[in-house]
Amino acid sequence: METKVKKTPAPKQEVKKETWEYKDRHYYLADGKEPLTYTIPSKHTQRYPLVWFDEEKGYERELRYATNQKSIFVDEQKGSVTLKHIVFKDGVLHVPKEKRSLQEFLNHHPHKGIIFNELDRQVEAVDQLEELDLQLDALNAARSMDVEQAEAILRVELGSNVNNMSTKELKRDLLLFARQNPRLFIDLANDDNVILRNFAINAVDNGIIKLASDQRTFTWATNGKKLMTVPFDENPYSAMAAWFKTDEGLEIYKSIDKKLK
Repeated sequence: METKVKKTPAPKQEVKKETWEYKDRHYYLADGKEPLTYTIPSKHTQRYPLVWFDEEKGYERELRYATNQKSIFVDEQKGSVTLKHIVFKDGVLHVPKEKRSLQEFLNHHPHKGIIFNELDRQVEAVDQLEELDLQLDALNAARSMDVEQAEAILRVELGSNVNNMSTKELKRDLLLFARQNPRLFIDLANDDNVILRNFAINAVDNGIIKLASDQRTFTWATNGKKLMTVPFDENPYSAMAAWFKTDEGLEIYKSIDKKLK
């Protein structure tokens, strides 16, 4: 009697799903650069090595953009190739969805994220929303800020020019500053030293204390008695702002505050 051998079915090959999103894509040069034209390398050379590490194959593969080839990998391209320059105009490059090989080439290009980036509308929208929220917080803080703190913050940007500004001018410039640079504005608004530094400047401007010509010593203007010595290589007003937080400095701060009022 003939024995029948049961055949083991061959394992099914896993079919990889297509993950590439078919759409128009837009690229821009990093750091806000907008030259009339800018060409990036489109093939591997010793001067401009264009390789991409393939994790599945376990080795680096040479890249080359050819308009008559479906693949961007040299080891998969066959026959003669037609090369083409990849040129950014005014800092941007628009690639329609029909030019998939160029999009894939740019996606694998080692200069992506360094010299150029792909525009991501969703990420851009999130970044813009965060920036608008930050701007709104800064503007709200600026509107409710008292004149003394407004002057302290603007002094960081405008220096001694704030001395000649009216209250309305201070408020106007503060709102403009908050809108134009909200992150820095919020950092300054939360920095106690900014207020104390401005307090020290006002004390000098009003002739209550005096800063020596060598920028190393603060004294009482009336009797020349030394208040503090500025540490070497430090801004004198920043040093005094920090000193005001000490027990000795706090007493001097209270005394100066009474004289300013």
